[in-house]
Formats: sequence, structure tokens, C-alpha cells
Amino acid sequence: MPSRIDNMFQFNQTALNLRAARQELIAANIANADTPSYKARDIDFASALQGAMSGSTAKLPLAATSSAHLGNANGDSIMGAPVQYRTVRQPSADGNTVDMDVERAQFADNALRYEASVKFVSDQAKDVLAALQG
Repeated sequence: MPSRIDNMFQFNQTALNLRAARQELIAANIANADTPSYKARDIDFASALQGAMSGSTAKLPLAATSSAHLGNANGDSIMGAPVQYRTVRQPSADGNTVDMDVERAQFADNALRYEASVKFVSDQAKDVLAALQG
């Protein structure tokens, strides 16, 4: 049975895990900016967080026709949130959909929000510690 402290930090833990996973997706987009036919990917953070907190992130099992098939290794979902392709703003000749301006902005925005969440959790933990000591 989770304690009150566990319940208090559950939202922040889920949010930080989603932010970290999203940062990895955006970093992969940046790393593959020159890869022909690479499609930039991202998740809808708000709906992913809402789904994770409501527990509606049930994953459908993959149908395997052979025991040698592997699980979902291509990253089609993160914590139950579907990975989506970015809308192409300016198509490239080689089929790559990475727009470095968009990716840099998204990377910086997500990193800033991650750091703010870490600061919030740190402050929250200090308040709990002060309450327990006082």
C-alpha cells in the first residue's frame, strides 16, 4: 500500500520520467538531422501525462507469429503514449523531416521544464523533511 508521501511524489515522478523520455526523442531527432528519410518524432506531453496519471495507458499486446519475434523494440510508445511524427514545415529533398530550429526550441523548452520540475520536487522534499523534523 503506497504511503501518503509516495502518493504526493507520484505525479512528479511520472512527469519527470515523461520529460526524460521526450528529451531522448528530441535528441534522436537532432542526431539524425542529416540521415536521409529520417522522420522526426515526438510525444504529446500533456495527453501522455494525463493518460499515465489516470492509468489509461493500457498497451495492446503485439501479435507474434514466431517465438523468435522480439517485443516492441522500435519505440512506438513511451509509457503508453504513442510516438507521433512531426508535421513537416519545409520538406527536404532526401525525405528527412527534421527542422533544426524546431528541434532546438523543443529541446530547450523541455530541458527548462525538466529543471523546473526537479527544483519543485526538491523544494517539496525539503518541506516534507522539515515537517517530519519539526
